[in-house]
Amino acid sequence: MRSTSGPRPGEPVRGSASGRPMMAALDLLGRRWTLRVIWELGQSPAGFRELRRRADQMSSSVLAERLRQLTEVGIVSTDDDGTYHLTELGRGLQPALEPLRTWAETWSAALAPPPETPASR
Repeated sequence: MRSTSGPRPGEPVRGSASGRPMMAALDLLGRRWTLRVIWELGQSPAGFRELRRRADQMSSSVLAERLRQLTEVGIVSTDDDGTYHLTELGRGLQPALEPLRTWAETWSAALAPPPETPASR
């Protein structure tokens, strides 16, 4: 039976028997839909249904699992009314991910076909 708890530094994780902090972070962030949940909650807090809607109708079971894992590792918390939001630790991911977003935009532009000109038609 596989563990459903989130990866933690100091414990074995995918790719690292020692569980070095960077390897644990890469394991956590590399799980399907994890970054999307973090991204959406970084835009604004949301309840489960709203978060699922904003995340392109991802499976409710996967969303519940990701929210549970992110809560266990201190990145997400929930209010008494069921609204999920990033914790201070979770908000700290946003500036860390910004260089990746910038790179992704550059990458996208580099792969885009050149714009059509009247002469190329």
